[in-house]
Amino acid sequence: MSAQKPGLHPRNRHQHRYDLAALCQTTPELTSFLIRTPAGEQSVDFANPQAVKALNKALLAHFYAVTHWDIPPGFLCPPVPGRADYIHHLADLLGETTGSIPAQATILDVGVGANCIYPLIGVHEYGWRFTGSEISDAAMSSAQAIIQANTGLSRAIRLRRQKDPAAIFTGIIHKNELYDATLCNPPFHDSAAAARAGSERKRRNLGQNKDDALNFGGQQQELWCEGGEVAFIKKMIAESQTFRRQVLWFTTLVSRGENLPPLYRALTEAGAVKVVKKEMAQGQKQSRFIAWTFMDDDQRRRFITRKR
Repeated sequence: MSAQKPGLHPRNRHQHRYDLAALCQTTPELTSFLIRTPAGEQSVDFANPQAVKALNKALLAHFYAVTHWDIPPGFLCPPVPGRADYIHHLADLLGETTGSIPAQATILDVGVGANCIYPLIGVHEYGWRFTGSEISDAAMSSAQAIIQANTGLSRAIRLRRQKDPAAIFTGIIHKNELYDATLCNPPFHDSAAAARAGSERKRRNLGQNKDDALNFGGQQQELWCEGGEVAFIKKMIAESQTFRRQVLWFTTLVSRGENLPPLYRALTEAGAVKVVKKEMAQGQKQSRFIAWTFMDDDQRRRFITRKR
C-alpha cells in the first residue's frame, strides 16, 4: 500500500507508508522488530523502544545517508518525518525571504540533543551548516559521536556546550557571527511530575511495560523546565533581542495552540517586526512553529547580501 500521510510537506521524503522491505535491506536489525497487525499487515513494533530506534536508524540511513546513528538509553528517539517537516517549512520561510531556498544557510539548533536529528536532515536535504547547542554532556557526546562516525558531517555540523543553564543564545552565538535562522524543540512540561505523567500516557497508549516507557521518556532537559514551554519560549524571545542583528529568523516549535496568545504578546513587547506561524501536520498530530524577526524587509535583504 502507498497511502499518503496527510499533511506532510510536499518535499518530505516520508509521504507514503514505510517500505519495510527496503528499510530492512538497509538496516537488517530492523527485521527482528517486524510484527503483523490485526489486519494482517506488516508493521514495526512501536511499543518496543528498541524497534523504534532501529526504525530511525533505517530511515536515516536509507533517506539521509547517515550510515552510523545511535543514542544512549533514556534519550528521546524522535519521529523522523515530523522533524523533517520542520526543516522543510523552515526552508520555505528562508526561501520567501531570499527569493529562493539558500544553499549556504547557517542554522543554530538550540538543544541539538543526543540524536542530532535536525542537523542530519538539514545537511542532507539542503547542504546547510549547523551549530548545535547543548546543555547535557551526555547528549553532546552522543551527537559528537554521530558526527564523527559519518563522513563529511564534521565539516557541516559543530557543537557548542551551553555552560549557563539559565541562558539560551548567550555564550553560543559569538560576536560577529550571523545565522539565517535558529530552530528549537523546547521542553514542554512544567515539572518532572507532568513529564512522568506524559510518559505514562504514552506507555498506556502503546501497551508498553513500565520499564520500556522510560526508554521513550527523554531526559529532564528534553522534557520539562520550570514554567513549561511558554516560560521557556518567553525567555528565548527576551534573549533574542540581544542578537536581533545577528539572526535573520528566530524559530521554535510550539506544542499547543493555546500557548500562542501569551507568546504573541511577548513578541509584541519585545519589538518583533514580523511574526510568522507555520502549521504542520503529521497524520493525526497537529504541530506548528512560530518565527520572528527584528528586521524589516530592507534590513533582511541587506542582511542576506552581507552574509552571502
